[in-house]
Amino acid sequence: MPDHEDDLLITGARIVTEGSVTEAGWVRFADGVVAARGAGPAPERTGAVLDARGRVLAPGFVDVHVHGGGGGDAGNGAADVPAVLAAHRAHGTTRSMLSLVSAPVDDLVANLRGLAPLVRADPLVLGIHLEGPFLSQENKGAHDPAALVAPTPEAVDALLEAGDGCIAQITIAPELPGALDAIARFVAAGVRVAVGHTVADLATAGAAFDAGASLLTHAFNAMPGLHHRAPGPIGAALERSAVTLELIADGMHVHPVVVAALFRMAPGRVALITDAMAAAGVGDGSYLLGSLEVEVRDGAARLASGSLAGSTLTLDGAIRTVVASGIPLPEAVQAATAVPARAIGRPELGTLEIGAPADAVLLSPALEVEAVWAAGTRLP
Repeated sequence: MPDHEDDLLITGARIVTEGSVTEAGWVRFADGVVAARGAGPAPERTGAVLDARGRVLAPGFVDVHVHGGGGGDAGNGAADVPAVLAAHRAHGTTRSMLSLVSAPVDDLVANLRGLAPLVRADPLVLGIHLEGPFLSQENKGAHDPAALVAPTPEAVDALLEAGDGCIAQITIAPELPGALDAIARFVAAGVRVAVGHTVADLATAGAAFDAGASLLTHAFNAMPGLHHRAPGPIGAALERSAVTLELIADGMHVHPVVVAALFRMAPGRVALITDAMAAAGVGDGSYLLGSLEVEVRDGAARLASGSLAGSTLTLDGAIRTVVASGIPLPEAVQAATAVPARAIGRPELGTLEIGAPADAVLLSPALEVEAVWAAGTRLP
């Protein structure tokens, strides 16, 4: 990544951060961080100034669940990752967690070893998310059923050793044999555990959260619904204030009425994700997600069975969907910035507080991306 800009003053913006709005605000970036911020007339200066009147300035988006984009897929190895990151950075995502779909444990071990050097080299990559292989056959979604296994101690240790500190998150179905022990092992190793692709009931999901799991993978998708007599994993997550609920807000995975309801039920705990596959930023066509063939038509990615297979979403689009569902802009932005950052233990990200990394997105009044900065550097 090129060196950061030495000094930049952005003036006249509507600053949206940490769930609040500052009208006619200004921000100064220096040495890769937010050096100063205020409202009203900006300080006099002779360096670079950007007049952002009429536009929204938000923290850089944080995506903790993204498989692909720009025609690339993290599961294909390090060579595909630049295309994935570029596709999402163009839409405001400044920090990304690379997600891998289920595969045989030996294949995941090889992929982890190949991706770990990239994770260490690029501070904008938050780590690796293993979405499997410890998932339910009954709610597998777009995961190869032949790859799904129970989390044995040997498999858990093999993944942790191969990741060598670069696994940031893993999704587990807690009803599988050995799942609670695996959750404890991953948590002890510093990995965030998410409950997902599961048929768990309220008690089983609750036991997983009590054992240390702290996220719900794409709420409502690939899990029992929120039934009034059987609340399931969604209910278990809602009743625990420390649990973050991921949400795919693309207008297809979850109805806008339910999107709005989730924000009301779990204020400050909804994390927007893309769950994007290779077609994000590219368009319709035929693709692979792991070993499975996916057809993308009108922006919807589906297996031959008709099951949704990830998305073609970017986080700016997710914010627009959430706002269109009736959620105020500050809450929508917070769900794409501070909430996911804190869910993975990175509270310095997703904010424009003084001293935070200078990650920012300039949005038009229609919430379209106009400019993106990461650690003070404007991204192409």
